[in-house]
Amino acid sequence: MKNTALTETHKALGAKMVPFAGYNMPVQYDGVNVEHEAVRTGVGVFDVSHMGEFLIEGPNALALIQKVCSNDASKLTVGKAQYSCLPNDDGGIVDDLIIYRVKEDTYLLVVNASNIEKDWNWISAKNDVGAEMRDLSEAYSLLAIQGPKAVEAMQSLSSHDLSEIKFYNFVVGDFAGIEHVIISATGYTGSGGFEIYCKNSEVKQIWDKVVAAGAKPIGLAARDTLRLEMGYCLYGNDIDDTTSPIEAGLGWITKFTKEFTNSEALEDEKRRGPERKLVAFELDERGIPRQGYDIVDSSGKTIGNVTSGTMSPSLGKGIGLGYVPTIFTKIGSKINIQIRKNAVPATVVKLPFYKG
Repeated sequence: MKNTALTETHKALGAKMVPFAGYNMPVQYDGVNVEHEAVRTGVGVFDVSHMGEFLIEGPNALALIQKVCSNDASKLTVGKAQYSCLPNDDGGIVDDLIIYRVKEDTYLLVVNASNIEKDWNWISAKNDVGAEMRDLSEAYSLLAIQGPKAVEAMQSLSSHDLSEIKFYNFVVGDFAGIEHVIISATGYTGSGGFEIYCKNSEVKQIWDKVVAAGAKPIGLAARDTLRLEMGYCLYGNDIDDTTSPIEAGLGWITKFTKEFTNSEALEDEKRRGPERKLVAFELDERGIPRQGYDIVDSSGKTIGNVTSGTMSPSLGKGIGLGYVPTIFTKIGSKINIQIRKNAVPATVVKLPFYKG
């Protein structure tokens, strides 16, 4: 089990630690609902240093990224970031990721912790253009400072005007007494804030100053409820090697203005329309939908399964995502979630669940 540079800090704070993606990670400190609320109304800080970072450099860096990623990275200028995915050869997804254009010919790819080796091998195997690749995952840490009060609380820690950094933009500058860190207006909570990329040796100083400035430590459990309220896909739950970006509602990051892995088949799927789609649903009665639960129609026939589900702390009701045949995907469609012996009625709704 790997540790992040902050593992001992989390233990000292009384965090409940769990194995996650091969790392020893804090799942909660004071309880999911308290931490969830802190991010929705104030500011929280997550240690997400388990995430992977690859540097792709050189004159052919963009060519490689365009080949393996679904989104059009040619649209990125220096200082901008982009959400994308790595399609596989069979219509599924290797991983979802964020691409940062750091310099003219230098890109940072941020990938999921559980897929670091898989992604590295996949991109390396496609690298017939001679792009330089470096895996920085073991050397770098990542903090997510999230919430509506993030700018106000963190401004004293940087000489940059944090309010000027637009969504999916970033600067390289000073933060919490450390020079040359990436301050990125990204995050997976839907409540605004920043992500800070720094060296492992620097993260403890940054964490301490961020907490002193008012950020509440938040665990992975609240990270999951926050992202689910926004309907953001989680790799391994809502998207994987068997789900296409078109089915998953990720057509907006799948650009057919260029060729990429399996683009012809995906374009054909988009034209024909997928046989199933990922939908968001709310339970009409009390209950908590969980990953793996069956989705059934009015006659009790299984039509799909829940990929992510929880009791929404913000809404006070059961919410979830799941794949169903396209006939059930219209907003307002009625489905049922099989919770033990009960088929609990649910309604297909428009994302996000949480409107802020």
